[in-house]
Amino acid sequence: MAKTDGKILVVDDDADVLITAQMFLKQQFTVVQTERDPRQIPRYLNNEQFDIILLDMNFAKGESDGQAGLYWLNKILEINPAQVVILITAYGEVDLAVNAIKSGATDFVVKPWKNERLLATISSALQLSKSKNELEKLQSAQQKSQEKLQVEFVGNSKAMQEVNALINKVADTEANVLILGENGTGKELVARALHAKSSRAAKTFLSVDLGSLSETLFESELFGHVKGAFTDARTDRAGSFEIAQGGSIFLDEIGNLSLALQAKLLTVLQNRVVKRVGSHKPISLDVRLICATNMPLHQMVEEDSFRQDLLYRINTVEIRLPSLKERSDDIPLLADYFLKMYANKYKKQGLRLEQSTLAKLQKHHWPGNVRELQHAVERAVILSEGKVVKSNDFFFGQKAAKKVDELGAEVRTLDEMEQFFIREALERNHGNVTKTAKELGLTRTALYRRLNKYGL
Repeated sequence: MAKTDGKILVVDDDADVLITAQMFLKQQFTVVQTERDPRQIPRYLNNEQFDIILLDMNFAKGESDGQAGLYWLNKILEINPAQVVILITAYGEVDLAVNAIKSGATDFVVKPWKNERLLATISSALQLSKSKNELEKLQSAQQKSQEKLQVEFVGNSKAMQEVNALINKVADTEANVLILGENGTGKELVARALHAKSSRAAKTFLSVDLGSLSETLFESELFGHVKGAFTDARTDRAGSFEIAQGGSIFLDEIGNLSLALQAKLLTVLQNRVVKRVGSHKPISLDVRLICATNMPLHQMVEEDSFRQDLLYRINTVEIRLPSLKERSDDIPLLADYFLKMYANKYKKQGLRLEQSTLAKLQKHHWPGNVRELQHAVERAVILSEGKVVKSNDFFFGQKAAKKVDELGAEVRTLDEMEQFFIREALERNHGNVTKTAKELGLTRTALYRRLNKYGL
């Protein structure tokens, strides 16, 4: 029988208890360590990370009535507040164990224990431990991401002033928000700004790219699953809605959902309840919903390719982001912002843009919007020599603006040729990824990979 992936530390000054626990648990879990001296706990925790700690309530050399166990429980939680601790207690100490749970313990087992009961308690706590670790990693990544993203948008154009004003009005409400805009206009940035300015700012912000989810993975990823629900469901797993409890969930590319998946999502949003795949247990939801797409949802409703009732549900407030060509006055500010960012990154401080270069940046079409401008500036910083960034440091200056019949003379690599054709197709389809992918003979996922590769 395959062992469950889990690292467990058992702390008890009774050698017989340690031997019994180790013999049984080593059959079930990948790593089991034992320790008789609780004074060694800080050393263990400072050097290793354990999914579960089994801690005796009483130690022979400690205080009576479970106080030693409570002392070491508090020490453990001081070192790692998220540590999952299961107390080992005698029958007479059950009331103390219950009180200890209020102090931060996860659960308790009574000795002499029944192996089935011990295994069930540890398995349940292990799932909790993994969920805590996933959430901790998510929040850490989220914090790093927030540091990289500006909550306030760069730009003084009237269009962006209106967007910022709307964000400020809507952020601290529970209204569902739909963000519309072409690729590269900053839809996720708006979603993060809404979360950061809301009362949920200290909680999780979870971004889900619906465009990359297959029909078969949709329910499992969003709603979670229980062990055995399908072939690869080896453990219980919380879905995105569950992980985002108390915070905000951002559903990007919602326009790419099939009608069948739209119906499943609508049911969850209407009932504010989710059920994991393979389970009938309802889980109440407390999440702020933010959605985004580059597709014309209102037109899709008329064409019966997007449900009208779902559109009503997700767009209590609608925010439309302008394309970069609609806010060309902001290009100098954006270019300067990215120039300073990448000059610092590549240790080329003191760089500046030629005035003629700025004029060309403002005239360029930028089908990839702000994201394309950002990558163009990064490339220019890398290629620049001296303190002035010139027009010929930018990709668009010689190649991207050429006609198809001039392509052979201008493009020197397959990558440049592919990028050129993708740009042209995106422009013809007004940024619609689905239509562009179809025209180019690619799947949406394959096109997304190329868009990320070229910064489009």
